[in-house]
Amino acid sequence: MPVLQTDKAGFLLDGHPFRILSGGLHYFRVHPDQWADRLRKARLMGLNTVETYVPWNLHQPRPDQWRMDGGLDLPRFLDLAAAEGLHVLLRPGPYICAEWEGGGLPSWLLAEPDMRLRTRDPRFLAAVDDYFERLLTPLRPYLASQGGPVLAVQVENEYGAYGDDTAYMQCIADSLRRCGVDVPLFTCDQPVDLERGALPGVLATANFGSRSAHHLADLRAQRPEGPLMTSEFWIGWFDRWGARHVVRDPDEAAQELDELLATGASVNFYMFHGGTNFGFTNGANDKHTYRPTVTSYDYDSPLDEAGDPTAKYTAFRDVIAKYAPVPAEPVPAPGPKLAVPTVALTESAGLLPSAPALASAVESRRPLTMEELEQDFGFVLYETALPLQGPALLEVDQVRDRAQAFVDGQPVGVLERENHEHALSFTVPRAGSTLSILVENQGRVNYGEGIHDRKGLLGQVLVDGVELSGWTNRALPLTELDGIPFAATTTTPVGPAFHRGTFEVTDSADTHVHLDGWTKGNAWVNGFALGRYWSRGPQSSLYVPAPVLRTGTNEIVVLELHAGPRSRTVSLRETADLGPTEE
Repeated sequence: MPVLQTDKAGFLLDGHPFRILSGGLHYFRVHPDQWADRLRKARLMGLNTVETYVPWNLHQPRPDQWRMDGGLDLPRFLDLAAAEGLHVLLRPGPYICAEWEGGGLPSWLLAEPDMRLRTRDPRFLAAVDDYFERLLTPLRPYLASQGGPVLAVQVENEYGAYGDDTAYMQCIADSLRRCGVDVPLFTCDQPVDLERGALPGVLATANFGSRSAHHLADLRAQRPEGPLMTSEFWIGWFDRWGARHVVRDPDEAAQELDELLATGASVNFYMFHGGTNFGFTNGANDKHTYRPTVTSYDYDSPLDEAGDPTAKYTAFRDVIAKYAPVPAEPVPAPGPKLAVPTVALTESAGLLPSAPALASAVESRRPLTMEELEQDFGFVLYETALPLQGPALLEVDQVRDRAQAFVDGQPVGVLERENHEHALSFTVPRAGSTLSILVENQGRVNYGEGIHDRKGLLGQVLVDGVELSGWTNRALPLTELDGIPFAATTTTPVGPAFHRGTFEVTDSADTHVHLDGWTKGNAWVNGFALGRYWSRGPQSSLYVPAPVLRTGTNEIVVLELHAGPRSRTVSLRETADLGPTEE
């Protein structure tokens, strides 16, 4: 692969003028068996490059563990990109934002009570050095200087929106260089943050979604010479629970792209293909009110969540063709889809009685946070004895993020961080009754100072003003469901429950699980965690990649936290429902 260089006017590739035409495609948001398909469609739209973040929290789930296999096999993704003739922009963080859980920062960093993320805190920098060494050692052959596809590597991510410590940014750049990164480095920031986030001697790029000429002029004012590039050209947006599904008119977005390319600048679409926040991996925002992101990361992109070209794909392809060669092959057709009208979930198991089979109890004086329990995602079940009988007032210092309370297994209320709730009243039938509090991590905050987002019950838990002690803590990441004691039943268990059913498949194809009548929870197909659902919307279906299915009998498990339909059925449909686009 050729080596990227810069001169006073722009990019050079092996000495020849070059424009980067790139699109965001996060390998960790796409089933690995579908990587090649998405990369091919990137090339056919006219892109010469793809961009990907790297999620530190998945690759290094614990300080002494490292994963780069299966859906995290980044070398394989880079091989496939190279085979398609695509260059790669690599964005390893350590912080990535990306509407991803914790902005990609591993939760174990927060086990230190005074840890300061994205600073020169020696503990943080030591962890970053270790992460980069583990990540970049196997990736060195993939750098363009070694004949690989990686043209350039990003330093941090939109740091100017967080801080202004140039020395910190230099530490990150130095760490990358020590780990063998000898291709160009770059930073990216929103226009108002360019000066705070830039690094002397490193290419600065801007992030925006409109008014391209104006924002590129701001960038030129900061950097009088060198390439002009937007590293995130926002052509869609993400969704949060309780809001509308955000879309952007394809013709308007294409017009903005035309304006950008007319300046001669390089571009990276954010996103070319958004994909999915599978499992528990979505992030959240907290600008005085906590707002979790939905499971789908469709992003109203040129490729939808299932990898099918949209109107935006064709519109962008037509614009790109005005400025660069576009393959003569036709726009790819939508892939086949599977429909199963009704899947009955005939077996059930209550979550509270199943908890001992899923996790061992850890005893403590006060509730332990997820980070203290060495837990990244999912739920924690806290239990203690209530010392009184009769009316009671429960008060919790901080709920992170949603707590369901039960007395002797009966639901008595919900406390939601999003609604700033800290107290609820109920009646205790007898002294010694068991108080159970099931807390869901709905996604660690991925932007701003809120990234210091510890989960579980934080601080004191009081009943009638008296602190409760003598807790048991059960970490429920739900990465394995084998221990659940399912049984056939015609009645629905009280409280949160798992429900299981099967369906037959002849020819595997993408599909979407629709959960009409269900309230809130999670779903798995053949053990693959699809993500969260919530009746508040906007999203009301979950994408199922074809490789998750198998010929013959397939299993679906739904964890319903409240109440599902009496029929306890779901359906598999050919189309997604990401919700209304208007308030």
